[in-house]
Amino acid sequence: MTDHDYDDVGLVAGLEIHQQLDTETKLFCESPTELREPSEATRTFTRYLHPTKSELGEIDEAALEESQVDREFEYLAYDTTCLVEEDDEPPGEVDEEALSVAIQIAELLDAEVVDEIQVMRKIVIDGSNTSGFQRSMLVARGGEIQTDEGPVGIEDMMLEEESAQKVAETDSGVRYSLDRLGIPLVEIGTAPDIRTPAQAQEAAEQIGTLLRSTGAVRRGLGTIRQDVNVSVAEGARVEIKGVQALDQIDEIVALEADRQLALVEIAETLQERDAAVGDPVEVTDVFAETESAVIGGALDDGGEVHAVGLAGFDGLVGREIQPDRRLGTELSDHAKRAGAGGVFHTDELPAYGVTDAEVTALRAAVDADDGDAVVLVADDPETAAAAIENAADRAQTAIDGVPEETRGANDDGTTRYLRPLPGAARLYPETDVPPVEPDTSSVETPEVLDEKAARYADEHGLDPDLAEQVAFGRRWQTFEAAVDAGVDPTLAATTLESTLTELRRDGVAVEELDDPALRGTLELVETGDLASEGITETLTTLAERPELSPSEAVEAAGLTGVDENEVREAVVEVVERNEAQVAEEGMGAFSGLMGEAMGALRGKADGDLVSDVLREEIQKRA
Repeated sequence: MTDHDYDDVGLVAGLEIHQQLDTETKLFCESPTELREPSEATRTFTRYLHPTKSELGEIDEAALEESQVDREFEYLAYDTTCLVEEDDEPPGEVDEEALSVAIQIAELLDAEVVDEIQVMRKIVIDGSNTSGFQRSMLVARGGEIQTDEGPVGIEDMMLEEESAQKVAETDSGVRYSLDRLGIPLVEIGTAPDIRTPAQAQEAAEQIGTLLRSTGAVRRGLGTIRQDVNVSVAEGARVEIKGVQALDQIDEIVALEADRQLALVEIAETLQERDAAVGDPVEVTDVFAETESAVIGGALDDGGEVHAVGLAGFDGLVGREIQPDRRLGTELSDHAKRAGAGGVFHTDELPAYGVTDAEVTALRAAVDADDGDAVVLVADDPETAAAAIENAADRAQTAIDGVPEETRGANDDGTTRYLRPLPGAARLYPETDVPPVEPDTSSVETPEVLDEKAARYADEHGLDPDLAEQVAFGRRWQTFEAAVDAGVDPTLAATTLESTLTELRRDGVAVEELDDPALRGTLELVETGDLASEGITETLTTLAERPELSPSEAVEAAGLTGVDENEVREAVVEVVERNEAQVAEEGMGAFSGLMGEAMGALRGKADGDLVSDVLREEIQKRA
């Protein structure tokens, strides 16, 4: 990653934040939003998808390219899957809960809700939706968030249905699970106001905070995704899809700027060299006796080798444009869209079993000189021909500069080619769902999490760090309900943040602890039916046996309360067992004996009571 003056290079970026909403049912049907394991599927069905024309008779370029790969899509259905999810029945009306949350989010973004919401169809034929399109609707426009480097405008906020989740690649296509399909999702698009990688990250964090402030969004891996649009002054707009990690956005923006600047330099060099792309040709005979395992394996299976000469490209196909990614990697990405495993090129040959003699013969076969490069593909005849055409097309684009395209985010912050940018032909009206006139009068604007943390510290006397942990955590609604029921705020906050974290680290399945279990346990402490020292063991029992109520868990854990006489008996036994230490140290023995006494009582008694009784018994003997 190179340091740049981003003003000088003309960096422009924008964000598209996709966040799942935590609703009971899906956006256009009554199916639950519960995620399932693939092993729970009760049946499967398959589909083949093809692009359709827009209202103006146009076919979206991205959908058209997607359709060139012939794939079968298999779907896992469950006992809760309905006909709407299978696209065998028209959708129902827009879920009111999802719409209400979307309006709350619009209010937090200071965006203006539209007068009428029109549901649209967005063509998607990668198999992620059984219908071949995603339903989407514009809810609000305008708005703004503040960053340290200036304001970032909000262009629009959409409410749409989540896609199906890819489970596996199969020999014939892709397998999807329908449990995620149709979960309500908001998409927030910023204006292209972002000028540095750091500002992109801060803007995403600000939007994430506002989303969590509703208390009605899903949390965890895969529930929020960021798409990033990036360009530099002499580059082009590139959309990077599927950024999962929020803390990676600045790196992705910076690396994309590096990639575009490198491609601009490559284009300038190619233009200086009068570079040109030749016509693809079959060169199978060159490798008739090859020792290359990849090429030989393809030929043994009845395949062919196809190649294209790239005049003036020598040394540039192997030029690094991102860490461990080169111009040749870009050509390979395009070849893979036709089903090939990748490409070889002369900037990296001889290698991989390809000899000097084969490289010389290959150059001769495509009329390539020393200043030229050659790219080749070995695969079945149809795939090899389509793949080398794709690679040649991408090489031609390299002469012109940076292509507009959609790319996918890799784990290391680099990106890979996915498809062309979608156009206006991708959208057309949904005729099965009537327009909605949103009612904003009954929707209250949620409290922002920063304000919530400050209120917790002020009203409840929480340490500011603890107040922030609760406010930004997943359990703030449980905290507020427990405090409203009379539970000590510090005890509630410490339990929900520190205690649950410690239990998770100890391997306890804290995800089994729902709101009633947590609130019920805390309320037992408030009523005196459970010592605070017994919270950990009670919650552990509830996690192991979630069918129990908190009261039943207390009994099952053997934590039913003891009276003062039983406490005194236990303390006396501890003191007498350590009589010599007490005689020698007096009250100095208190700390060690306190831990022993609490252990003997196993959380059945309140610590203050045990402490008072222990002090009395030590003083009697000191």
